[in-house]
Amino acid sequence: MYHPTTRLLTALELLQSRRQLSGPELADRLEVNVRSVRRYITMLQDLGIPVEGERGRYGAYRLRPGFKLPPLMFSEEEALALVLGLATARRLGLAEPALAAEGALAKIERVLPVALRERVQAVQESLVLALSAPAPMPNSELVVTLGVAVRQKRQVWLRYRSWAGEETERTFNPYSLVYREGRWYTVGYCQLREDIRVFRLDRVIEASLRDETFTSPAAFDALGHVERAIARTPGIWHVVVLLKTTLAEARGQIPPALATLEETENGVIMRCYVNQLEWIAHVLAGLGCPLVIQQPDELRLALAEHARHLAQWAEAGA
Repeated sequence: MYHPTTRLLTALELLQSRRQLSGPELADRLEVNVRSVRRYITMLQDLGIPVEGERGRYGAYRLRPGFKLPPLMFSEEEALALVLGLATARRLGLAEPALAAEGALAKIERVLPVALRERVQAVQESLVLALSAPAPMPNSELVVTLGVAVRQKRQVWLRYRSWAGEETERTFNPYSLVYREGRWYTVGYCQLREDIRVFRLDRVIEASLRDETFTSPAAFDALGHVERAIARTPGIWHVVVLLKTTLAEARGQIPPALATLEETENGVIMRCYVNQLEWIAHVLAGLGCPLVIQQPDELRLALAEHARHLAQWAEAGA
């Protein structure tokens, strides 16, 4: 099984080694369908590689005669950056399967001068990454499809399964792909809901490119929008608390994916959804500022119970 990046490089290697290749031949070698081959050819062309295509029953793809890829030269800092990036991607699950990252690392190390290769290998072998475990990688074809849609500003058709198991179909204008704490998301304008929405890629059942294009908003904060959407994800309890502090101090302690914050004359309103009141009571106790619980009433009891536990632990062994 190939990774999308591996397929792209493999397609280029095949075109360099053969005078021409038909779409079905490339599809067979890359283990994809002919439509996916056309996407990879478009990506190569977008990178400035002159791939020419002949239409018709006997049409084929070829590199423009005389074209040669220039050799790549890396400084020590650039080589180290590449190795660290690949090692991190492998640890985060961004390079699935693992052979994709291993293959890229092997190719880089193979062409490095001996002295530089030993220095880079020393860093790679001694490096320990303390990263959170990633969620399962979404289907690689889905990532490529959405990546092409974002780049070319083309609409996509989505079939999506919600957290409750409901399946819906929609036309979607993807503004960006976001990778956050082990999960992949896409954010953009949903024509079904007539609003900007966030979708988890592991819940996308099917996606296909459409010919229609769109215009994305300038300077769109994709990560910020995803984090705010996570904070508004419904839970069992809707929590509203007035924090007697400044907005800057609240933002310094409360992650944007945990809660939304709104500055008022009396302080900062914190809103979030949680499934366990005991957990949010622990969070509130650690903020170190006066607060007023506006809802739910049950949170007052949970906070008081947490305070009793703290008092008991403080007196233990005294």
